Amino acid sequence: MPTVKVYNMAGETVGEVQLSEAIFGIEPNVPVMHAVVKNHLANRRQGTQSALTRAEVSGGGRKPWRQKGTGRARAGSTRAPHWTHGGVAFAPKPRDYRYSVNKKVKRLALKSALSAKAAENALIVIDELQMDQIKTKAFQTFLTNVGVTGKAIVVTESINENVLKSARNIPGIQATTAMILSPYDIINSRQFVVDKAALAKIEEVFA
Repeated sequence: MPTVKVYNMAGETVGEVQLSEAIFGIEPNVPVMHAVVKNHLANRRQGTQSALTRAEVSGGGRKPWRQKGTGRARAGSTRAPHWTHGGVAFAPKPRDYRYSVNKKVKRLALKSALSAKAAENALIVIDELQMDQIKTKAFQTFLTNVGVTGKAIVVTESINENVLKSARNIPGIQATTAMILSPYDIINSRQFVVDKAALAKIEEVFA
């Protein structure tokens, strides 16, 4: 079983914890992670892009010149796609990009992402993650103490308003709970910071 150190909020080592082999010790499945990230990004698309076709653009109701005898190419409308101010050929229209991925695939992607973080020594376990008040500066100090540099995801067992609101103004830091973990958020972060109680919850739910 993989073992990692447990830190307190001051950055001091206070013990060790064994990680579940089924969650943090599997061989990361890169194609599955790619499929789930692609699905996540597709589902986030608004799909509101739109352009006018030659049938919708204003004008062009009259034939610009007679068919023969002018020496110019024949033309039936001034709103053809190759004309200035013409319509767009194959114009994009609003559409829904959402599609679903099997639950087993999502779970395998989550386990793969967590295992990858454990293998990269990018997993930081905190003994107890608590904030007495909403204080961004104090939360930044905590992150510095435990060695967080750059983008990171901070996971608590349940919704902790003080932690969520203290973290939200720090660039690159995302706070969430163990029950709504996203493979995309884990992959998109350099480090995975997790409360000890949240770690137990993850192992209980996703094992």
